[in-house]
Amino acid sequence: MVSARARIGILAMQGDVREHARVLEELGADVVLVRRAVELAAVDGLVLPGGESTAIDRLSRAFGMREPIREAIAGGLPVYGTCAGLILLADRMIDGAPGQQTFGGLDVTVRRNAFGGQAESFETALDVPALGAPPVHAVFIRAPLVIEAGMARPLAALPGGGVVAVEQGALLGTAFHPEATGETRFHRRFLAKVASRRAGRPRRYG
Repeated sequence: MVSARARIGILAMQGDVREHARVLEELGADVVLVRRAVELAAVDGLVLPGGESTAIDRLSRAFGMREPIREAIAGGLPVYGTCAGLILLADRMIDGAPGQQTFGGLDVTVRRNAFGGQAESFETALDVPALGAPPVHAVFIRAPLVIEAGMARPLAALPGGGVVAVEQGALLGTAFHPEATGETRFHRRFLAKVASRRAGRPRRYG
């Protein structure tokens, strides 16, 4: 639970916006659907949901949101990206669509659709030492994979060693969908980053 009700934005261009909103509201946050820069400027943290990374990239540029999001990340705004959101947070991307761009911020290289298409989606029990027991019920749907972690800290890896969750400062990314399984610990970890940042500065709104 976050005290004083943090205001959390969800980039609402495309993807599983409602699922994230439900988890965040259950954890005590006020949810704002973000489509414009003025909405982004009023939030304490931002979620980049799963969906189609190419579509979110294209729409964010069409709505004039790419640079405001990049500036917010550079300014220390806590951001949590799941699946497509992890791709969008990555500084480097392999197998992207022609002309596809990311917002960047996480010093990682990700491979888009690393496990194949929709038919290759899978679920697994994932050990995440930073979260403790029990294992995370992780759902991978056309998921990316972190090929190189750089300065980002790996939080979880598949049995074969592929990194599927990372964090770096105020940024958090998972290749899977905690919001789809009732898992709240990653959202709680993200909200703790939000609370820490809010504690260090006054609120920007009444």
